[in-house]
Amino acid sequence: MEELAELKQQLTRQRPDSWDDLPDIPLYMDQVVGYLARQLVPVGDGDALTSAMINNYIKDGLVERANGKKYGQEHLAYLTAITALKQVMSVREMKVLTTVGRELRAPQRQYEYFCQYLDQAMADAADRLDEDTADGDLPKLVLDLALRGYAYSLACHRVLAILAQRTGHEDLLRKKK
Repeated sequence: MEELAELKQQLTRQRPDSWDDLPDIPLYMDQVVGYLARQLVPVGDGDALTSAMINNYIKDGLVERANGKKYGQEHLAYLTAITALKQVMSVREMKVLTTVGRELRAPQRQYEYFCQYLDQAMADAADRLDEDTADGDLPKLVLDLALRGYAYSLACHRVLAILAQRTGHEDLLRKKK
């Protein structure tokens, strides 16, 4: 099936820029939005970050404020990760992860971990796809992928709660009143 072969190829090859390949000159907001749209394989319509979303992530403390309306490598790294993680995590959950990450590692190292784990996850997903899948077997493939997503999501949320508790950041998971 041509569409599955194309998706498998995207999952196998398309990766975000490495830290060293992130633009080393500061970008304005419209440039950031355009750049981020090319960083990851799109999930669907509406999954790209907008300038309003970026401003909200800054207000929520996920990303540092721009330096005079310009965004650098660290901003691009965090925003690339947020673009992927927002598909499966709430803002509060991403806040725990980024807060703990900042306490443990420099942004460059965090981004390198993100890229490493994303690469493995994309390769694993690509391995689940067989371009010879018959149309009648597509529902089984969708079910398999969906249930794996559910299981990983469940484990992710539970482990994140443990991480928040062990690092003293469980307050970040509570809803604001």
